[in-house]
Amino acid sequence: MLVIVTESVPARLRGYLSRWMLEVRAGVFLAAYSSKVREMLISAVKKNIETGNVVVAWSTNNESGFDFETYGKNRRIPLEVDGFKLVSFLPSEIGAEAAPSTTPEYCSLTSPGKGIESAQGSVGNQLPPKLI
Repeated sequence: MLVIVTESVPARLRGYLSRWMLEVRAGVFLAAYSSKVREMLISAVKKNIETGNVVVAWSTNNESGFDFETYGKNRRIPLEVDGFKLVSFLPSEIGAEAAPSTTPEYCSLTSPGKGIESAQGSVGNQLPPKLI
């Protein structure tokens, strides 16, 4: 299974993807292709993304059963921890810029980041009181 989710991409890119995949919602494309076709589609996405952002997810034979990559300007960046891919959020002022290629020091799964404060002091696994 291959899933491509687009946001703020040019209409021509969405049109191109809709020729290869089923667009089940605006900007959400589904298909079942080989890795060769997936790489061809990712190449087209990279060339035509402009100022938008895209996440590509596909099924694979690993512990989680899937893998994913992100492209374009996005606050969410993939972060590999002990062989598992997680999602790290960049601070909002950095999310407007291109995501770095390496994991920066301000990407943390338990703290809001260097020089950034949150209302509860952490962005860890905190649920509102009525959901606990």
